[in-house]
Amino acid sequence: MSWRSLIQNTPGRIKRWLLVAGATFMLLWFVFFDSHSLVSRIRWHQERSRLESENALLKSEIDQLKTQLARPLTDDDVERIAREEYGMTRPGEVVYPVEEK
Repeated sequence: MSWRSLIQNTPGRIKRWLLVAGATFMLLWFVFFDSHSLVSRIRWHQERSRLESENALLKSEIDQLKTQLARPLTDDDVERIAREEYGMTRPGEVVYPVEEK
């Protein structure tokens, strides 16, 4: 018995049911299980959007840092950085640490 004779001898309702079942299976496969499924594409799109926004933030931060580098440091800036970041003091100066609440 060949496939052709099997298909020709099958009633119409069964053919339609098999066609619908096959189409449903393929649709479910492409939506959920395929390597490029709809679910994967949605995740990729969300990740791409997140990365693009992060990229924009980083570019603005880079631009801000470039403008800071272009501006020369004054003596007051150097003193402020030395005091705030490195805890340096002038000779004879006493620093009292204050905790913020």
